[in-house]
Amino acid sequence: MTGENFVSPRRLDWRNLNALWGSLLAETLSRLGCRLAVVCPGSRSAPLTYALAQHPEIEAIPVLDERSAAFFALGLAQRTRQPIPLVCTSGSAGAHFFPALLEAAESGFSLLILTADRPPELRHCRAGQTIDQVKLYGHYPNWQAELALPSAEPEALAYLRQALVHAWERTLYPFPGPVHLNVPLRDPLAPVADGSTAPLVHLQEDPEFEKTFFRGVIPPSGLAAGSAFASTASFWQEWRGCERGVILAGPAQPADPQRYAEAVARLALALGWPVLAEGLSPLRNYASLNPHLVTTYDLLLQRDGPQLWPEQVIQLGSLPTSKALRQTLAKARPRTWLLDPRPENGDPLHNPTTHLPFAVEELAAGIPEATFKTPAPRTAFLQGWLTAEAQIRATLDQTMADLPEWFEGKIAWWLAHHLPPETPLVIANSTPVRDVEWFWPPNDRRIRPYFNRGTNGIDGILSTAFGVAHRHRPTVLLTGDLAFLHDCGGLRLSPYLQGSLTILLINNRGGGIFELLPIAEAGPPFEPYFATPQAVDFALLCQAHGIPHRRLETWEELAQALDPLPAQGVRVLEILTDRKADAQRRREWFQQWSVLPSRL
Repeated sequence: MTGENFVSPRRLDWRNLNALWGSLLAETLSRLGCRLAVVCPGSRSAPLTYALAQHPEIEAIPVLDERSAAFFALGLAQRTRQPIPLVCTSGSAGAHFFPALLEAAESGFSLLILTADRPPELRHCRAGQTIDQVKLYGHYPNWQAELALPSAEPEALAYLRQALVHAWERTLYPFPGPVHLNVPLRDPLAPVADGSTAPLVHLQEDPEFEKTFFRGVIPPSGLAAGSAFASTASFWQEWRGCERGVILAGPAQPADPQRYAEAVARLALALGWPVLAEGLSPLRNYASLNPHLVTTYDLLLQRDGPQLWPEQVIQLGSLPTSKALRQTLAKARPRTWLLDPRPENGDPLHNPTTHLPFAVEELAAGIPEATFKTPAPRTAFLQGWLTAEAQIRATLDQTMADLPEWFEGKIAWWLAHHLPPETPLVIANSTPVRDVEWFWPPNDRRIRPYFNRGTNGIDGILSTAFGVAHRHRPTVLLTGDLAFLHDCGGLRLSPYLQGSLTILLINNRGGGIFELLPIAEAGPPFEPYFATPQAVDFALLCQAHGIPHRRLETWEELAQALDPLPAQGVRVLEILTDRKADAQRRREWFQQWSVLPSRL
């Protein structure tokens, strides 16, 4: 229970002002719904760390490396859809949070950053372990503020409570993202009694104080949604009257993937438009809900060209990864409608775009039932897309099924067929996300993809995966060797994991993505400066962290290793591939498939 009905032992620590400040912070966050926090070691942040660690309803997880800690918190936020407090000491520590904060800001996940700081009189005077932390993260947080120094005034306690309530709400509304609170603290930092709370003794002795003081602190219930359909009523007839429209479903991590997939299907059926679904969209994993699903559009647009160009586009969130799709949209310049609750400009192509600031679930919920009594006819344009999809998909699937040896693209294809239903799958950036885009087939296994596509960097993927897996169903991470090495410090999270994480490591001894780019033909500087080959013994690296490692040799071994997944623990399954040979295969197959005789 929370709010006015909350009954608990007294939680505030009155031994000194910092202890009181920290315990009030922890209790307020708990009543707002906080159950997980990530803390990094340090002296200046001791009052915050001590209070969170001692709170009976908050699991405070210690992480040595601030960069890893921040991505771990990001993974927790992706999985729980709740704000995750993230604590560090003063100085450079907070700077290591920046990469994960950028990703949270760009992808829309809630983090509450709490950076402890020296008091104002010890700044800008070489006091040590001190930098200017005010507005440390520039314009990226949803909101940021520096808290007042702890004070023995009743009004100060109320101020801190309400500042935390506001900060928590701003991590969620009007759209999810990070919030930064800088927390200055004077000595003493340990919870030792020093008499500094004596002016508040009347509150400490009041048995009803805590119940009264926290009575208005309750978890946010969300904002009442208006009728998105009513907002688009003026556009609806324009959409319904267009026979050459498409729906673009880009990367998406909705709280309820099935509801999202049902909403997109409802919209597609009402309009009679094909749905071009990115591999990182839930739609490919709920395929039977949507008979208008298209997954091979990257190849189709290269083959069939203007025959498949749309006149109108409804874009759901960010654009899909496909370069061919983006090039097509840049040439066709269709009238575009961007459905995205976030306020940023979401059209990097600068097409004639109208931003509709709500989610597809809101729009679909308002479509009148009468619309489905006279569903949109299957136009020649829609049928052309679906016919071409069936042709290319059958060819691609048969090629993958007949291939006996390791190929990076087949690994992505294979996982869609063999992972246990509803498996959380964390997908690293660079080559893995592109292989998912190109090869992941439609299925009904309800696999749930997780990813960091806000800034698209390879950093932090191990730590993010640990966060996703913590207290979740058995989770799989699909990653390349360089992304793994970039965040290998995340392996230190293993002792704290409550759950199961299987790391599927594709080791092609370098940066395979660059083999697909024009720079690969640039000559001798390519290998050391772009491919960055590595010769790490991953078995020894795992052994140093006490993590089981196994190198797989056959598809049969992979099948046995992934179904069933273990219920607890971390393990690494390594697959050796040839990045140059696999890049050549992609080029050859894409060329062959893009010139298959068209049935349009």
